[in-house]
Amino acid sequence: MDISRNGSQPSTKGPSDWFTGTVRIDPLFTPNEARRAAAGQVTFEPGARTAWHTHPRGQTLIVTAGLGLAQREGGPVEEIRPGDIVWFEPGEKHWHGASPTTAMTHIAIQESENGKVVDWMEHVTDEQYRR
Repeated sequence: MDISRNGSQPSTKGPSDWFTGTVRIDPLFTPNEARRAAAGQVTFEPGARTAWHTHPRGQTLIVTAGLGLAQREGGPVEEIRPGDIVWFEPGEKHWHGASPTTAMTHIAIQESENGKVVDWMEHVTDEQYRR
């Protein structure tokens, strides 16, 4: 058994290469020899969002607070709310973040493949975000 104590890992600011707006990432756990999954609690201020990205083994989001938006490439922008669980297929290009007026927090879980959990792409434009 391993217990990771709350506050044992520092919060980090979401890098501007991967996010638009103010984003805080609180790591929960990382892959190791026995576990392929990584998870973090991510808080997006109003209007903040990820860049387009994919995950080699997919991604699960568990929305815990606020009002968010998510979109897979070619699909509509969807509202996501506390209690919603969002699954993105492996390799599915997508983005997610807060609504324009309300912050959103989710837990993001993704598995590592060959040491990689995400492939970052171009930023989501304001036009794409406001659809």
